[in-house]
Amino acid sequence: MSETTAGEARTDGRPGAGAELAQSLTEAAARRPRSRDVRNLGHLLPFIRAHWRHAAAAAFFLLFSTGATLSMTAAARLIVDRGFASMEGLNRYFLIGAAVVLVLALATASRFYFITVLGERVVADLRKGVYRHVLTLDASHFLTMRTGEVLSRMTTDVTIIENLVGSSASIALRNILTLVGATVLLAIVSPRLTLFVMLLAPLIIIPMFLFGRRVRALSTRTQDRFAEAVGLAGESLDALETVQAFGREASADRRFGEAVEVAFRTSLKRVRARAGLTAVVITLVFGGVGLLLWAAAHAVVNGAMTPGALIQFVFLSVMAATSVGALGEVWGVVQQAAGAMQRISELLAARPLIAAPTHPTPLPVPARGEVVFEGLTFAYPGRPDLTALHDFNLRVEPGETVALVGPSGAGKSTVFRLLLRFYDPQAGRVLIDGVDLRDADPAEIRARMALVAQDAALFSGSALDNIRFGREDATIEEIHAAARAAEAAGFIEALPEGFDTPLGERAKTLSGGQKQRLAIARSLVRNAPILLLDEATSALDAENELLVQKALENAIGQRTTLVIAHRLATVLRADRIVVMEAGRVVEQGTHAELSRKGGLYARLAKLQFGVEAA
Repeated sequence: MSETTAGEARTDGRPGAGAELAQSLTEAAARRPRSRDVRNLGHLLPFIRAHWRHAAAAAFFLLFSTGATLSMTAAARLIVDRGFASMEGLNRYFLIGAAVVLVLALATASRFYFITVLGERVVADLRKGVYRHVLTLDASHFLTMRTGEVLSRMTTDVTIIENLVGSSASIALRNILTLVGATVLLAIVSPRLTLFVMLLAPLIIIPMFLFGRRVRALSTRTQDRFAEAVGLAGESLDALETVQAFGREASADRRFGEAVEVAFRTSLKRVRARAGLTAVVITLVFGGVGLLLWAAAHAVVNGAMTPGALIQFVFLSVMAATSVGALGEVWGVVQQAAGAMQRISELLAARPLIAAPTHPTPLPVPARGEVVFEGLTFAYPGRPDLTALHDFNLRVEPGETVALVGPSGAGKSTVFRLLLRFYDPQAGRVLIDGVDLRDADPAEIRARMALVAQDAALFSGSALDNIRFGREDATIEEIHAAARAAEAAGFIEALPEGFDTPLGERAKTLSGGQKQRLAIARSLVRNAPILLLDEATSALDAENELLVQKALENAIGQRTTLVIAHRLATVLRADRIVVMEAGRVVEQGTHAELSRKGGLYARLAKLQFGVEAA
């Protein structure tokens, strides 16, 4: 067992994995590029149409709540203009105002509920759709796009979309409707003052926009400078023993101090610009409001407006100004979401090169396990000028165990990848039981194989879950039988909860030999006629190798087995050894026959097996 279990608490004072993930997603989202082409958000429409009832309800209550908000200004006007005429009128108009507030509260709550549910549902469907599609992509796609970038699109970009559809879209739509409605009502209440506001608005907004850009640029520079300072500190602290061993504490302190001072000077520029922006904003906003009130007061004195109309006009002006400010803030989120949706759409638009034909040829039943490679020539899509296999020919009879040996880069693992149909060859054919893999369904092909890799890929969950991964409908009895055949039952039953013990992420609580035996059990429960062993014992110590070798003997049984082997013990048990070099078969035979030939296998045996070979 490994010394540190997955369940151990952290004692180094660092944040947990969940907090680190949340922080990294937030930081990654802030760094994601934006897109001015908001048409990319149109790719969300199919997901929204799938839940049109929620969308319709959200739109209805959005209009209703916006109308109720604007109606409050009319209620305020009635109270001022007519409510003070009598006590009865005052009570009546205050009741009207209260009714408007109640309707506004119910409409706003309903709008929030339906649009939030719609957003959560759309994002959930988007997450599932992206992941489902990524699972269909073949290995060649990941030669041009790193797995980390795919995960980033599934996490960071979808999180950005979630921010948009969960809240920002509602805010944007509400403020657009409020701005339009307020502008229309302003024109009805006082066309002259509305024209005055429209002429005044650019004089206020443009200087604020220019100053705001300057402040944002300085804020970004400040963050970059502080990030550089923190990076220097982290670099020195991660190698603290080396720093102390070379007596460079003073140098590290000086470098960090200089970086902090640079960050401080940049921050000082930001503070000055922010202070200037504050002064400009207060002067322009309050100056503009003062001019507006001055003009409106003159209109009231001259009898062109009633006091109630003045109150309504002021409220509507505040609503319009607030909506403009909110839209300015949301616009950045919309651009960021447009960029995120563009990247997600690119991922969804990717199509696998390996797919089932329209009318796949079924593999014969019962399976025999015959494997044939005919004149294969293959180069990986990312390296078309470098041939991995060249005129490769090999026939493996049903039930035969064939070991593939050869130097690194000879093409051994490529043979497995073509057999699993992760790729198609540029020339030649791969056949299973006489059927060309290009004519068959990849899912049916892979159902006839079980793979034990050098680095066993196990998953979080229990030992039972990991064995059942080989065949989802396996019974408890079959799982226990596979574990016994793989020499894994002993250590599994010794775990605190036996087969139900959580193994942690990637089964980190198990040793290398235990992981391999668990992977063999997973392959055994699959009951596949073809077994692929990819250097399954190369990284184990002698004791674990003996246990795994015994498990492999049980696994091979009557199956057709292809083994990529570097260990002599595995090679000796093979019915035939196929020696590969530069993508070709150069020798075939038993260990004794090939050793007597004195060719490549004999040289490899002497180099790799040493005394054991003798």
